[in-house]
Amino acid sequence: MIKLLTLNERSEWNSYIKRSFVHDFYHTWHYHSLDNSGNPILLIYEEGENFIAFPFLKRVIPDSPFFDLSSVYGYPGPIASKKFEHLDEGLINNFKKSFLKFLKNEQIVSVFSRLNPFFDQYILMKEFEGVHENGLTVALDLNLPLDVQRKKYDRSATRAIKRCRNKGYFVKESKRQEDIDTFIDIYTENMRRIGSTEYYLFDKQYFTNLIHSKEFDCRLLLVYLGDEITCAMIISFSHGIIQAHLVATKASYLNQSPAKFLVDEITIIGRERGMKFLHLGGGLGFKEDSLFRWKSAFSDLFLNYKSFRFIANRKAYNYLLDKRGIDKKIAIDYFPLYRAFITLFSSLSFI
Repeated sequence: MIKLLTLNERSEWNSYIKRSFVHDFYHTWHYHSLDNSGNPILLIYEEGENFIAFPFLKRVIPDSPFFDLSSVYGYPGPIASKKFEHLDEGLINNFKKSFLKFLKNEQIVSVFSRLNPFFDQYILMKEFEGVHENGLTVALDLNLPLDVQRKKYDRSATRAIKRCRNKGYFVKESKRQEDIDTFIDIYTENMRRIGSTEYYLFDKQYFTNLIHSKEFDCRLLLVYLGDEITCAMIISFSHGIIQAHLVATKASYLNQSPAKFLVDEITIIGRERGMKFLHLGGGLGFKEDSLFRWKSAFSDLFLNYKSFRFIANRKAYNYLLDKRGIDKKIAIDYFPLYRAFITLFSSLSFI
C-alpha cells in the first residue's frame, strides 16, 4: 500500500530522504516547498526496512475532475533504501501494483518525472511503460587529476579561463541578501533577454530560501572583476555531486566569458570538498544545441538523461486532448500533451 506524505509531514519526509541509499537536494522537503506549481507529495512504498520513495507535485487539471503528477525543476525521480539493483524483485513488483492502484484511486491521468542521470532509477522505471530518452547531459569528472581534467577543455574554454585569470577575475561565496539580490537582477535580466517563459522566473523568496536552506548545501558563487559582480551561479553539494543549478552573466561581460572561468574554479572548490562530479546539465530541451556545445567544451563525459512519461488513464488523456482541440499526432516534445505550450528561447547567450 502506498503511503502519502505532504508538506505537513516535514520531519517524516526528510527522514526517508536521509535514510535513502542516495539522493539529491531535489528530493528534499524544503526544495519541494519552494515550488508553487502543484501540491508536493512524497509517495512511499515500504516493506520492513526497505522502501521506495517518489516525490511529485500533484496538480489539478483545470475544468476536469482529474489530476496529474509532475516533478520539480531539476533531477529528482525515485529513491530507495538500497541501490535499485539490490532491491528484491518482489518489492519492485509490489511497488508497481500499489503505485498503479494509487493512480487509479486518485484519478491521476498522467505522470511526468525528470530522472537523475547519476542514479540507476531506470532499473525501477523500466517496469513501467513511458521511460523516455531525452538526450545527454554533461558532467566533469573530479576524480581525475586537475591537469588531466583541464586537458579536456576545448581551446575556446581554455583561452577564456586564462584571459579571465590574467585580468584579475576572482570568485567569492556569499549569503548576503544584497548579493542574492544582485544575482536575482542579473538572472532575471538574462531570462527576459532570451525570451524565457514564466516557468524559469522565480520570485525573490525562492532564491533566498534556496541559499539559506538548512536541509541541503546550496551556495551562491560570485565572479568579480574589481568591485563589480560579472557572473554568478547557484550550486549544490550532495552525495559527491555538484549540481550547477542556476547561472547568469551580466550582459556587458558576456564577451569575456566569466562563466567559463567560474566552472573551472568550481572544480577546484569541489575537489577541496571531496566531490566526485560537477554536473552542468544538457542543452535547451536536452537537445544538442549551442547551450549543449558550450557545456561540452569542458568535458567528454556525457550522461544519458531520461524522463518518466506515463499515461495512467488513456481514455481520460484522449478526452482532455479532444476537449482542448489538440491533435494526438502533433509533433512537439511535451508531456502531458494536454498541457502543451511552446517554450521559445530567441538566444542562449545567458552563459
